[in-house]
Amino acid sequence: MITKEKKTGVIEANAVHEGDTGSPEVQVAIWTERIRELTEHLKQHPNDDHSRLGMYQLVGKRRRMLDYLAKKDIERYRAIIAKLNIRK
Repeated sequence: MITKEKKTGVIEANAVHEGDTGSPEVQVAIWTERIRELTEHLKQHPNDDHSRLGMYQLVGKRRRMLDYLAKKDIERYRAIIAKLNIRK
């Protein structure tokens, strides 16, 4: 689970404007951090299928948000995948 301090740091690093907590960039960054933590968890606990299912759902949610962002503003999409080192 992502800690409050880590989540705040992710929000500050990806905020588009002051007080931004819900832009697509921030949401994708938070989901990416959660996916990375779950990936590390699953390396130690390979039979934890409930966590694996949750991670797959997060990956799908992130993918849909990235598709939306690519459709709305391709430059913002390219910037966020480069910043977060997400492959596409």
